[in-house]
Amino acid sequence: MGQAGAHVIVVGNEKGGSGKSTTAFHLAIYLLHAGHRVATIDVDSRQQTLTHYVRNRRAHGQETGRKLPNPTHFHLPSGWSDSAAENNRAEFDIFRRAIAEVEGTADFIIIDTPGFDTNLTRLAHSVADTLITPINDSLIDINVLARIDPESGVVVETSHYAKLVQRARSERMAVDGQSIDWILMRNRISMLASRNARQVQATLESIATRFGCRLADGIAERVIFRSLFASGLTVFDPLEEEVGESASLSHLGARQEYRNLVSALNLPLRQPAPEAVRLSA
Repeated sequence: MGQAGAHVIVVGNEKGGSGKSTTAFHLAIYLLHAGHRVATIDVDSRQQTLTHYVRNRRAHGQETGRKLPNPTHFHLPSGWSDSAAENNRAEFDIFRRAIAEVEGTADFIIIDTPGFDTNLTRLAHSVADTLITPINDSLIDINVLARIDPESGVVVETSHYAKLVQRARSERMAVDGQSIDWILMRNRISMLASRNARQVQATLESIATRFGCRLADGIAERVIFRSLFASGLTVFDPLEEEVGESASLSHLGARQEYRNLVSALNLPLRQPAPEAVRLSA
């Protein structure tokens, strides 16, 4: 991908409930509102959360008559043969065809992956230009990346998912000399500063240094995301007529956080992303 075609953003984490689909969909709608052509691919055949989000949005637009920007969307099923090798070949073929169909027309391809290791997960990571790993703001959730010594804070064992990413980065460099920009995104951040939050920040900074990735502040814990899913809306859509004053303030805060995240990602946008955010490498 890269310079020759669409910029591929993969949202990945082998832990369920980390906010991958919400992050993927909000980035897609942000980029659409910014005037970019966007395709989305859901390779999570079990949950299909991103696909449900897209369907809810299209249904909401039809029911209300609202003109909402929508990405070109693909849902890729897993292979169902008894042969693992045959399944892998079938999945590779359907993945390749989906990418080829939009690579020449989309500016960005955003791929949402499941919370477990699959062949499609590995295929998605292998083509990433930007990889975003949302991490819930908890020391327990950091185990998806590495096991940490509780006393020293030093990484003592690399997790399965981190090894998967490291392999994808090595293979990508060998194939076309391009690197995968890996960003760890703190998610569901508490509004209140705490000792746990400081520990999470320090631990993720240590992991980012160890793995050669970057760390970005992400999105605070907000009820509004759950309420928006049913209608397929995001904080970048006009919501003023549908929410109360307190919810409106919440969606404005979330909107700014996503703007900061996009700025931190250093994507090849037509115009510079607004409001730089603190970013540690």
